[in-house]
Amino acid sequence: MTEKTLAELNACSKADFVAALANIFEYSPWIAEKAAEARPFAGVTELFSAMREVVEKAVPGQRLALIRAHPDLADKTKRGDLLTPESNAEQNSVGLDALSEAEYAAFDRVNNAYREKFGFPYIVCVRRHTKDSILRDFAKRLPNDPTTEIAASIAEICKIAALRVDLLVSGEHPLKVHGRLSTHVLDTHSGKPAAGIAVKLIELSDLGTSRVIARTVTNHDGRTDMPLIGGRPVPIGRYELTFSTASYFAGKNVPLSDPPFLDLIPLRFSVSDAEGHLHVPLLVTPWSYGTYRGS
Repeated sequence: MTEKTLAELNACSKADFVAALANIFEYSPWIAEKAAEARPFAGVTELFSAMREVVEKAVPGQRLALIRAHPDLADKTKRGDLLTPESNAEQNSVGLDALSEAEYAAFDRVNNAYREKFGFPYIVCVRRHTKDSILRDFAKRLPNDPTTEIAASIAEICKIAALRVDLLVSGEHPLKVHGRLSTHVLDTHSGKPAAGIAVKLIELSDLGTSRVIARTVTNHDGRTDMPLIGGRPVPIGRYELTFSTASYFAGKNVPLSDPPFLDLIPLRFSVSDAEGHLHVPLLVTPWSYGTYRGS
């Protein structure tokens, strides 16, 4: 998608408006066509609200067609031309294009069970999740009745659409769809921020290979120059932060055992709020460390 300003969308022809926003809702340009009638919009939030209102007021058959326009997750047979560029990028962002055989088998099993029960694909906003949390969400939603699951599917479709609007449209009143994950390191041996500590963020996986999400080094304030994850949702799931502390203390000429008692320190934690701010600090000496949940 080519980024547009809200001013451009307010001023362009209806045909150009629909063309620009056609895939905000998967293969459903009728939503943009109807929303165009509400122009001009004061902000991006108002634009998205108008599109969401079209969905909410749609007849049941239209809403079901919207659900069925979405692809199955991690389906090897429906990659490439059968996915919109938006869906392809979203599935790739969570690693659904590079699953282990065990993960493919798990997704195939739950996709089939879900379709067999409900008659439409399981839909979740994958940019808010990790592979593991998607599989857990499958399990939680499978016992639902069809009415509940149609409502859940529409809610997830709207979350997907909000993130697509956020990527595509710039202007006043942006959507609040971003989270943030950050850290800092405090050297409690000297009572100062710890600069120059290598930090690695890993997304953990039960069935496949864990993924390195970020590598960075703490600055003079013991923090990272950029959030570990920012400008997007922080995917729900389990993570590990590792801190290389022994080389830091050796560089400060702090006496250490040989080998160092603490060398590479791992902190494992979970994310449950994709749009929240989670701060995971490290307080460290050569002989001890601690953390807490910050914000």
